[in-house]
Amino acid sequence: MTVTEIIVSIFILIGTFFTLVSSFGVVRLKDVYSRMHAAGKSATLGIVSLMLATLIFFIPQGEFNFKIFLAIIFVFMTAPLSALMINRSAYRTGVPLEKNTVEDDLAKAEHMQDFQQIRSDDVKDGTKK
Repeated sequence: MTVTEIIVSIFILIGTFFTLVSSFGVVRLKDVYSRMHAAGKSATLGIVSLMLATLIFFIPQGEFNFKIFLAIIFVFMTAPLSALMINRSAYRTGVPLEKNTVEDDLAKAEHMQDFQQIRSDDVKDGTKK
């Protein structure tokens, strides 16, 4: 077994682990914010690790697949950002936090104060806008 095969195997194991943890998080966590965190962070690490394993596997054969490299960059940049945008959209539309949530960081942000007022009005009325 060569050093490249060992490195590829390690990246495959890491990628599989993070993807598995992500899938458990999406199924088992209680609210949309936690689920999107699991899907956005650990799935990104899992996919990037698997793609790195693919990229490294073909390097000793004299091939550098630039498309895989671009895909790694694209996934690394867009997946966490899309999870953040879905979470922000859910917050702005009034999706409730899990009942054991201790701190609402978005409520403290200055640019979110208008949305917090809308959320508090909806809670009082019992309706969503």
